[in-house]
Amino acid sequence: MNSQRESAAVYLLATMDTKGAELGFLADRLRHRGVAVRTVDVGTDPELTAEADVSREEVLAASAIQSTVTQNESTSGDRGQAIAKMSACLREFMLSEQRAGRVQGVIGIGGSGGTSLIAPAMRILPIGMPKILVSTVASGNVAPYVDCSDIFMLYSVVDIAGLNVVSKRILTNAADAMAGMVLPDSKATTSKTTDSQVPPRNTVGLTMFGVTTPCVTQVRQQLEADNNECLVFHATGTGGRAMEQLVESGFLTAVMDITTTEVADEIVGGVFAAGPERFDRVLRSRVPYILSLGALDMVNFGARETVPPQFQDRLLHCHNAQVTLMRTNAVECKQIGRWIADKLNQSVAPLRLLIPEGGLSLLDVPGQPFHDPEADHALFDSLEEHLQQSDTRQCIRLPYEINAPEFSEALLQHFSELSAKASS
Repeated sequence: MNSQRESAAVYLLATMDTKGAELGFLADRLRHRGVAVRTVDVGTDPELTAEADVSREEVLAASAIQSTVTQNESTSGDRGQAIAKMSACLREFMLSEQRAGRVQGVIGIGGSGGTSLIAPAMRILPIGMPKILVSTVASGNVAPYVDCSDIFMLYSVVDIAGLNVVSKRILTNAADAMAGMVLPDSKATTSKTTDSQVPPRNTVGLTMFGVTTPCVTQVRQQLEADNNECLVFHATGTGGRAMEQLVESGFLTAVMDITTTEVADEIVGGVFAAGPERFDRVLRSRVPYILSLGALDMVNFGARETVPPQFQDRLLHCHNAQVTLMRTNAVECKQIGRWIADKLNQSVAPLRLLIPEGGLSLLDVPGQPFHDPEADHALFDSLEEHLQQSDTRQCIRLPYEINAPEFSEALLQHFSELSAKASS
């Protein structure tokens, strides 16, 4: 840790291996306002490292229970277990820092996994200490994260997956809010930024889940390299609705709906359903539309004990302490395929549906718990049976799993073709 260790500062918490740029932006905004900050990396992927004022190793070493978290356990492939153990260590670390008088306030940023990891460390801090948690799940039931603490949860609107016109504004608001809480009134001034107030010329909405992150990240990075503005939406029900609202308002000029998992929750009864009108506003808008079947191998529930009784004997997987995943079966997949096809048959503008035959998520590949070719092909066959294909409404099957680079390249190719037709 740097020489500022003894001075009080606002601690910024994130899995910096995936959200380092976003946390860096937040740190810059706070420093610009005269707030001392300390970035803390709580990433759990040993293959991805990040520079921080407080490294993940320091968090583990400072914890009284650090011996329960080992590098080998972090590489075991069980992300839920790694998150839970890092969360316990972060809780002890932050409590120790607070007792030493080094914590002035805390801001955390994250998706469902990051929120689950960070929230317990915030809850242990004293009532009245400023705590802001910028989260993709903040518009839903936040009781499991806030409990009886005074955490201020700020909905990120878009997924925390890159800096763009929306995420910069939200993170700037978080910085302004924290500055207002920790600085004297004369210093807590709000800077006006113009880059987050003018919509870019080309904006693309993308849907993402943790289990489709490699695919969406590769697509987003290439789109940004081609001078597109990308807004990533966490497919948690509110994410899909938020994206479609921006489409309807004219804010988005194209959509790559890679992760349509919210449909599974709508059909089967999960907690991340986007409602029966999913797809409608995108189809009415006539924007270039590429979609896929990301994470339709799963239905989302809350903590393990909240899974409905009728699903207790199904294949379940603990994603994190607050999210339990259930594998969709062949019957449900057939229903999902028919539902999506009926929706897409209403389209009047060109769209392309790309099917990843090799798997729908990181969990749906050989050797992983949700690998079920029979259920997947029930989905694929149902879609092809009921989708009324034409020159403008195409269904394309590809022999790759969704996170394969070849599948990302195919998505980009078809996006480029549709965008070129729309602009001609």
